[in-house]
Amino acid sequence: MRSIRRQLLVWLLALVLLGVGIAGWLIYRQALAEANELFDYQLEQIAAALPAEPFSQVLGSRDTGDEGIVLQIWNRNGVLMYYSRPRAPLAPRAELGFSTEHTERGDWRVYGAIVGDNVVQLAQPLSVRNRLAANVALRTLWPLIVLLPLLGVAVWVIVGRGLRPLRRVTSALDTRHPEALDPLPDQRLPLEVQPLVRALNGLLERLATALDIQKAFVADAAHELRTPLAAVQIQAQLVGRAKDETARNEALADLQAGVTRATRLAEQLLALARSEPDGVAVTDAVDLCALLHECVAAYAPLAVDRGVDLGVEASEAATVIGDADALRVMLNNLVDNATKYTPRGGRVDVSLRVEEGHPVVRIADSGPGIDPAERDRVFDRFYRAGASANRARTDVAGSGLGLAIVRRIVMQHHASVSLDESPTGGLQVAVRF
Repeated sequence: MRSIRRQLLVWLLALVLLGVGIAGWLIYRQALAEANELFDYQLEQIAAALPAEPFSQVLGSRDTGDEGIVLQIWNRNGVLMYYSRPRAPLAPRAELGFSTEHTERGDWRVYGAIVGDNVVQLAQPLSVRNRLAANVALRTLWPLIVLLPLLGVAVWVIVGRGLRPLRRVTSALDTRHPEALDPLPDQRLPLEVQPLVRALNGLLERLATALDIQKAFVADAAHELRTPLAAVQIQAQLVGRAKDETARNEALADLQAGVTRATRLAEQLLALARSEPDGVAVTDAVDLCALLHECVAAYAPLAVDRGVDLGVEASEAATVIGDADALRVMLNNLVDNATKYTPRGGRVDVSLRVEEGHPVVRIADSGPGIDPAERDRVFDRFYRAGASANRARTDVAGSGLGLAIVRRIVMQHHASVSLDESPTGGLQVAVRF
């Protein structure tokens, strides 16, 4: 695992070293330029200080063995009159002015001038100047190099103090109870840490909301399951107490119906749990027309058994982006509700049209409908519309989850659902994608 503290230390020290290196090179170049000016001036002054009278003979020569200035003097006739280092690898003739000679023993800075009746040549190895410039740069930079370990310690300590707020946030999260979802305090935090704490607080808020919804769902589900399970228990006891075959068969039929209702409720609860708005990735292209015909065909035998005329009134080709299984659950719930609450001899008309570029599914029945005052509430979980003057079938078994599941799936697909009165006097449900 990478350490931010260690990374900052390495990168900061690397940048400091790079800066010291660049500064050293610039100081060296500046010192070398100044040394060249100084030594060139020195060569000129030495040449000017030599005697201008002609030499009558060779004054002598010596090999000092040092790497200092080399002096050679010729007369007007080109005869070498004086040389300080006969082994110096210099040209046998002098060039007037400054020049640089490249020899096998290194580069030399050469100055030639006419002094009276003599030609003077002064030369100096450039290594002397380079060493001087390097020494100047080193003397300038060595305090910084010595201070690098201290700088590293200072960076380590300062970065550690800068990361202390993150450690406080980490400690606050580690010591929290799993159910403590109240926001973290964001006062007295650095500007760089505040966005992280705000993001964590947003996550905690969403988790708190999700847990509240889950707790409410579990409580409601437990409450709703208690009744059918209690009924199944009583019906099982009646089966055991039956004294003849007829009573036993009736009790078994009631028990079977109770088990069916409990199973249907459990399936609805599972469908509701799966239809959370953020629970499914909506990525597939779904042929809505084919899916609608499939759902209507699946409920056609049940509609015939209930004495209801179920059919597709009109359909147009339409494709939506969504989850086919979730959309199938939504359409099945709508068709099931329509056929279940429509009395015998009634009808359920299903249609799919494209209006202003948007597919719209409508399911209209001739049942009792829903009072306008209750149409918003029927989308709540476990809520069932009460008896009214036009509600002919209030004895239909249900869990109050069908329309809640429909709304969840509609929200999941960024669609809208509305309840209105159908042309046949019942309820019309419209889902617009």
